[in-house]
Amino acid sequence: MERLQAEGALVQLSERFTNSAAFGVLFREGMDLVEETAAYLDGAGRVEAKALDRAVSLTYATESMRLTTRLMQLASWLLLHRAVKEGEMTLSQANREKTKVKLTAADPGPADTIEKLPAQLQELIHRSMSLQTRVRRLDSTIHTPPAEHVAIGNPLVPHLNALKAAFER
Repeated sequence: MERLQAEGALVQLSERFTNSAAFGVLFREGMDLVEETAAYLDGAGRVEAKALDRAVSLTYATESMRLTTRLMQLASWLLLHRAVKEGEMTLSQANREKTKVKLTAADPGPADTIEKLPAQLQELIHRSMSLQTRVRRLDSTIHTPPAEHVAIGNPLVPHLNALKAAFER
């Protein structure tokens, strides 16, 4: 932060966010979801998958792979930004590295096929999609370069000049 101020740079939302309690909550939520999903897929999920008919079993396999892929991409994004928070890399380094992270990866299949899956897997899919939506929104806010501010002056001046000219006639 002092380095940025010394260089005369603006304090960016990204710098503040990665050092905020909100980021800590988001990070923990994401990592907890990764752990919970792994435990489910290795435990109760395997049992539930064996009880499914063939068509739904194929959907289960597809959606569990999509879920795992989505969560790994989200975890990668969160870990990059934690590295920024910890001072292990700069935001510009994280910005370069994040190009390898695909936040649009592995969207789930149609809702009517998801509804056929076990309830716990459905819940994990929905929670991962909610997390992905939040991270995508943050990513676009954090990594979008600040817009150049063009000085437009006082927007009332043209109107005041028009009024002045009308009364001077």
